[in-house]
Amino acid sequence: MKERFSITKNIDMIQGPIFRSLVLFALPLLGSNIFQQLYNTMDTMIVGNYLGDVSLAAIGVCTPIYDLMVGFGLGIGNGLAIVTARSFGSGDMEQLKKSVASSMVIGLFSSLVITLIAQVSLYPLLRVLNTPQEIIDEAYSYISMVTLFVVVMFAYNLCAGLLRAVGNSFMPLVFLVISSCFNIVLDIVFITRFNMGVKGAAVATVISQGISVVFCVVYILKKSRVLVPGKKHFAPDRDMYRELLGQGFSMGFMSSIVSAGSVILQYGINGLGYLIIAAHTSARKLYMFSMMPISSMGLAFSTFVSQNKGADQGGRIRKAMKSVYLYDLIVTIVITAAMWVGAPGLVRWISGSGEAVVLDNGAMYLRIVTPFYVILGILLDTRFALQGLGLKLLPLVSSIIEFVGKILFVLVFIPRFAYMAVIFCEPVIWCVMAAQLVYTFYTNPYIQSFRGKE
Repeated sequence: MKERFSITKNIDMIQGPIFRSLVLFALPLLGSNIFQQLYNTMDTMIVGNYLGDVSLAAIGVCTPIYDLMVGFGLGIGNGLAIVTARSFGSGDMEQLKKSVASSMVIGLFSSLVITLIAQVSLYPLLRVLNTPQEIIDEAYSYISMVTLFVVVMFAYNLCAGLLRAVGNSFMPLVFLVISSCFNIVLDIVFITRFNMGVKGAAVATVISQGISVVFCVVYILKKSRVLVPGKKHFAPDRDMYRELLGQGFSMGFMSSIVSAGSVILQYGINGLGYLIIAAHTSARKLYMFSMMPISSMGLAFSTFVSQNKGADQGGRIRKAMKSVYLYDLIVTIVITAAMWVGAPGLVRWISGSGEAVVLDNGAMYLRIVTPFYVILGILLDTRFALQGLGLKLLPLVSSIIEFVGKILFVLVFIPRFAYMAVIFCEPVIWCVMAAQLVYTFYTNPYIQSFRGKE
């Protein structure tokens, strides 16, 4: 047990004030998410300002495809880290090291498979999605380069997830800040100096994330040895692989189902023209930033639930759930007020566009969607809690709801109501998903057994 507490910068989730621990753990996650998003947002800003609306739309049509191809691998990584967090919470360091070793094997294999699938399917997929002819080649040059190095992105997210699993959410932030600075410089150099176009943005992203991987690995080897497995820990353990594959692939498939729904939704958006694509791309970048206080708390809650489940403290889990729901409400009020005031200027800043279609539709998206963040927060917190408890199939139901809902909007509502249907698509689906997840959580036998013990 001494080794467990030798890790620097860790937060004790198993005892002490609940909300304080969650906030302290979530703040570095928020910083990490912000700088992670800077990778893509800097691409968007520099492309929009230097290359124009057509190139901006080219990156925009790639976003759901990127999420589909890469999100599956990242979902697996997050699922693997949940198993490590549970081992840490129970104090079983041998089991923890086995989980790390097995996660590395699963991660490498998964990344290679995703890369091979991506290289043969990307261009046909862009055609199937009705990508406008004037942007399809630019779009392919961007997304093919990014997906060629899925293993780099997976490696960073696995390293960061493992550090978070043992209570260290601070150091991944430090490494990401450094690599984000490299990304900004490389974006400018490759796009404006070497005239590499949108492909230069992709190259800058890959190199920068490679830098963050190097920093993570060196830190783990020197300062977080509890996460370094020995040769014996790589010996195949059928039960361990079954648990890791079940947890990892359930989150991977959940991410893929969500992303597949987004790909289908992008098909509907592509039919509205490249200016609407540019507007939606800019608005979604701002959406990703503005919802980070919500998503960061959800990630923190996942680790909290995993560790407390390992320590058999279900009462703390129930009590924490009430706190994070209240947090979601307060954050939503603040973000909504900010977007009602600042959305038009922010869209102009991100897109670099002077087109009224881009600016007006982007601002309208943000002003309508942000009041629903409280529902999104409840959805994310509850889904992460269920995964932290070790449930694999039930959280997938919410992803299926989202997938079916997006198909319905593309087939029925977008042809009739155009971009307004795109705006309301996710908020309506969030409400249905949140209801299903909350019911699943509070009817779970383990959670029910601690009723009245908060």
